[in-house]
Amino acid sequence: MQSIEQVVNFLDKYNLVLTTAESATAGLIASSVADIPGCASVLQGGFVVYSVEAKQRHLGVKLETIDTYGLTSEEVAREMAEGALAKGTANIALANTGMAASDDELDGVMCFACAMNLNGHSGVVSETVKFEGDRNEVRVAAAKHALMQLPYYYERLREAK
Repeated sequence: MQSIEQVVNFLDKYNLVLTTAESATAGLIASSVADIPGCASVLQGGFVVYSVEAKQRHLGVKLETIDTYGLTSEEVAREMAEGALAKGTANIALANTGMAASDDELDGVMCFACAMNLNGHSGVVSETVKFEGDRNEVRVAAAKHALMQLPYYYERLREAK
């Protein structure tokens, strides 16, 4: 995919309804989809869960997972995606957590997860990507990356049955 509009068309073609669970991107993924006319049929909504408490309260992320793997981890992103999917009627969820700016090795590191529950295909996939740039450049790049990867995540989840 080359554009957010193509991603929206992809969601529509495959009868996918998206929800997001965003930490570091703070709503940029959902907002990017909402910028596209006609997105209402493919975007349910999203969660912005910046704090540990918000991740726990709104998405059911376990404190044990956070303590064991850290906030910037695929394990936390996976629980965020699964929690977002469980909270509504969407059938696919994108989640993101990471460090847009840090003074250590986590600088620019973002973790993504995609969970799906559609026609007997359910599961979650995840990945970690390091981005370069200042804080907001990293956030924008991470949101775009998540959306551009959505078809790939979808195919991985369909094959994983």
